[in-house]
Amino acid sequence: MRDPEYQYLDLIESVLERGDRRIDRTGVGTTALFGALLRFDLSDGRAPILTTKRVYWKTAIKEMLWFLTGGTSIRPLLEANVRIWSDWPLARYRAETGEAITQGAFEARILADDAFAAAWGDLGPVYGKQWRRWQGADGREHDQIATLVTSLRKTPASRRLLFHGWNVADLGDMALPPCHLLYQYHVTQNGRLDCLLYQRSCDLFLGAAFNFVGASALLLMLAQQAGLQPGELVWVGGDVHLYLNHQEQARAQIARTPRGFPTLRLVRHAASIDDYRIEDFVVEGYDPHPPIHGEVAV
Repeated sequence: MRDPEYQYLDLIESVLERGDRRIDRTGVGTTALFGALLRFDLSDGRAPILTTKRVYWKTAIKEMLWFLTGGTSIRPLLEANVRIWSDWPLARYRAETGEAITQGAFEARILADDAFAAAWGDLGPVYGKQWRRWQGADGREHDQIATLVTSLRKTPASRRLLFHGWNVADLGDMALPPCHLLYQYHVTQNGRLDCLLYQRSCDLFLGAAFNFVGASALLLMLAQQAGLQPGELVWVGGDVHLYLNHQEQARAQIARTPRGFPTLRLVRHAASIDDYRIEDFVVEGYDPHPPIHGEVAV
């Protein structure tokens, strides 16, 4: 059987060969394809943690756990040594103050200064706010994740097992509108939980690897909370792109041979969806190629 990682590598190759080249919002430029689908089977314990370059899977899971808190400040992420969201508030700070501060100095001030963190460390009503505290027109807040867990337990045959983050009224206040914006779930008759993740925009070289890991971790958590077994992760991409400053790195990656996905499992049964921590996740058998670095386009 062909290694499932080749789905991802083939998609990179297709974007390199057939992608539509254009200048994007960031000014960096991309080559892109519209519409892609990948399928990963998690039922045997293996998860799509890419092996053709090292993926820092703990960072991806910490990000997912942060989403689940409903938080929107980068401060808890920095406290967990996660820096993948610093670029956006840093860019805003530099633009609005004119101060040529380094990322390290900016992050240190976020950690040390409550007032500075409140003023400059918040990302607006991004993922966690919409997932856990979506505000309706009447002012009531809706916890989509809690509702999903209840629905998985009580109405597993429902076709409404989903949550999303594309709150039109809040988009203008977000540091970055949601890329992975819709998660839908399906429970099979034999008790497997499948997930379909729709991602409107995918940075294929840097972002996709984290999206695969985060969605897999969430699938494991939801399955455990609902008394189900992990099934399939179906990933659907809208605008799937490679930035022009990632092209050579992408070519280097697709020249590598996959080494087989590792296993990802939970070692503790958490009391609730809010009770998970990074120590609950164990990855075994991970033997990746070395990292390949690329700059984030902001």
